[in-house]
Amino acid sequence: MAEELVASVALCGPAPARPPLLLVDDHRPYPAAILRVLGRVMHRRRRHGRGRPKHPALKPPPGLLVGVVHKLRDAKGRVRGVRTGARFGRLKDIRRRIRELGIGRAISTSHLERLNGTLRGHQARLARRTQAMSRGAGPLQWALWIFRDLYNWAWVHGALGGRTPAMAMRLTDHVWTVREYITDPVHADDLKREIWAEERREALTSALEREKPRKSLPTS
Repeated sequence: MAEELVASVALCGPAPARPPLLLVDDHRPYPAAILRVLGRVMHRRRRHGRGRPKHPALKPPPGLLVGVVHKLRDAKGRVRGVRTGARFGRLKDIRRRIRELGIGRAISTSHLERLNGTLRGHQARLARRTQAMSRGAGPLQWALWIFRDLYNWAWVHGALGGRTPAMAMRLTDHVWTVREYITDPVHADDLKREIWAEERREALTSALEREKPRKSLPTS
């Protein structure tokens, strides 16, 4: 799931020439997932030149910035504080990028935590200890897509001065109605979704796997 999440961010983010800024918590699978999706191949050498060559490994690409929020917990597992640091890249570069994006001055995951709270409040499928669970990935994905579009196009936000996020990003000049959203002819068709699925499979293939020689199929 960590690799799927990082792949989604990589597909929606900027061009590979400038990797995205990632602010994560101390979930253990994140570093390996980030290297698998965004990492480049590093051919390691032995110091003294003896022995068999080392196996290649993955290294972060130049410019990748990953800030981590370490949660300090007590003996019962309750969060008592946080400590921030840099996982990939320099700490001052991460803080400079945060200021450039206008999302604060320090490493924090508060924006995502706030969105998660809003999402759980509107989607009973994601609430804890609920009976409104999804028994398949398809219904859950469609419910999240509908929430995403209505949240960004049809719901006004007090923090944005009564505008929608789409209006704040200058994608539209008015608040959309639900009818306008349903009848808009820009929804992706099955072919487009297949293309997206292929791009996701490509993003989940690490650079090491791409360098492996593929076995040729026997021919008669």
